[in-house]
Amino acid sequence: MTVFFIGAGPGAADLITVRGRDLLARCEVCLYPGSLTPPDLLAHCPADARRIDTADLSLDQIVGELVAADRAGHDVARLCSGDPSIYSAVAEQMRRLDAAGVPYQVVPGVPAFAAAAAELGRELTVPTIGQSLVITRVQARSTAMPEGETLANFAATGTTLAVHLAINRIEQVVEELLPHYGADCPVAVVHCASQPGQRILRGILSRIAQEVRAAGIDRAAVIFVGRVLGAEKFPDSYLYSAARDRSDKLRPR
Repeated sequence: MTVFFIGAGPGAADLITVRGRDLLARCEVCLYPGSLTPPDLLAHCPADARRIDTADLSLDQIVGELVAADRAGHDVARLCSGDPSIYSAVAEQMRRLDAAGVPYQVVPGVPAFAAAAAELGRELTVPTIGQSLVITRVQARSTAMPEGETLANFAATGTTLAVHLAINRIEQVVEELLPHYGADCPVAVVHCASQPGQRILRGILSRIAQEVRAAGIDRAAVIFVGRVLGAEKFPDSYLYSAARDRSDKLRPR
């Protein structure tokens, strides 16, 4: 049998992929992350499926449930908020499943930063303004950041930042970024992207901390920093340019 690590998306039940939904509908066991999983999403589970909220479980308890379900001959849906490739803690679960000889597959989902950018109505890569995106977080009560992966180091490149898990350290974020981006750099904060309680703040780097505190936003937010957020005068992409030579395009064989 198989454990499926399924990206459940950023919060809206209809932002799960078709593949993820179909797998969820056939698995006899479903492990899901508590308050991060909308009830409408769990409605896709079979009526008699065993549903396990992992909010209060340790890593060993979660893996124990996965292994036990596999040994009992059940396929398992392990829902992950957003996309499994980012801040999902699936790496240590897969490592333990490897040791236990339990097969698994990973099903991608819509990450929070992508949903947040969609709600902003912004492309994060704009010609001549910004062509890179750094997804990062700050050190809080979580696992230590690797040496060198600091906001200041990333900011020194001038690239667009998508900062996760940092809204309660907004003053620290601003302090570290101001010398590199400048006080007037556009910033956006998206709280609970795609969810009923979604809120969006748009501003500049020097003022965003006060605005966040005034709004009472203290969880589930993505902070974007970069000139692409306010870009208006930029050249069209070469992708669809009439001047582009399309004679060498790949043709069906």
